[in-house]
Amino acid sequence: MSTVQQPDPSDRPARLTVGVVGAGRVGPALAASLQLAGHRPVAVSGVSDASRRRAEALLPDVPLVAPAEVLQRADLVLLTIPDDALPGLVAGLAETGAVRPGQLLVHTSGRYGAKVLDPALRAGALPLALHPAMTFTGTPVDVQRLAGCSFGVTAPEELRLAAEALVIEMGGEPEWISEESRPLYHAALALGANHLVTLVAQSMELLRTAGVEAPDRMLGPLLGAALDNALRSGDAALTGPVARGDAGTVAAHVMELRRHAPQAVDGYLAMARATADRALAHGLLKPELAEDLLVVLADSASDADGTTGTDDGTDGTDGTEGNPL
Repeated sequence: MSTVQQPDPSDRPARLTVGVVGAGRVGPALAASLQLAGHRPVAVSGVSDASRRRAEALLPDVPLVAPAEVLQRADLVLLTIPDDALPGLVAGLAETGAVRPGQLLVHTSGRYGAKVLDPALRAGALPLALHPAMTFTGTPVDVQRLAGCSFGVTAPEELRLAAEALVIEMGGEPEWISEESRPLYHAALALGANHLVTLVAQSMELLRTAGVEAPDRMLGPLLGAALDNALRSGDAALTGPVARGDAGTVAAHVMELRRHAPQAVDGYLAMARATADRALAHGLLKPELAEDLLVVLADSASDADGTTGTDDGTDGTDGTEGNPL
């Protein structure tokens, strides 16, 4: 028997006609999941060929129309466009009279809360910010991945239950985020997910250069275990040469990166410094080993910008007192 608390039926939105403005990777998937919950997609807008293909794959037989017509046809409108374009789109729709009183207007931006929809609110719309904490491919697999996906929810208090009910209908888990916390919330997700893709892609490139024929097979079990350990144990899961204080190994890494992938050096040094700081703060890295590691990282950074690390008459450790790493 499920222990998940279901929303009260009186809190569930009525069956709605659904429109999508911006057929990127997110909008069609959300609309398709709402369709599975009994809502009815009726219109979608998209400009590029890729957008049109996504709409046809995930929302077959749903007509492609202009954004204003999407709002004219739909009770619930998903605004799934890039963050930077959202304020201008909302203002434009409100100014042209496209927004209808009582219409649910939902954006999926992680950066913004509900206030970005204020122009539509003044026109009578009901503003909701529902951001899925998920990476999207633009394929039907995205609908399956929404099961159990957390959504960052921000809305006026009187619409909170409706917002959370919509998320649950899409298979997600609502997580309330205050208006002022939205940028920090989004930065945290970008740091964890977007930068992870960059790190993994760089790692695979380096492994190929080192002669590994299947870097994905090599990294899969390792990264899966590292992610699981990190989610379970946080900083206690730190391992590797930086956490151990193996300054010589880190120096060798930097030397090889300069030779084979100089574009990766800055990222390696930044992450090594952050890792050392956290390992030291949590007692994993011994202070005496941290000093040697700090010298290596400082010298490597100085080499990168063309300056010298320790030719100032010091032993390379001055200025670090009270600043662990």
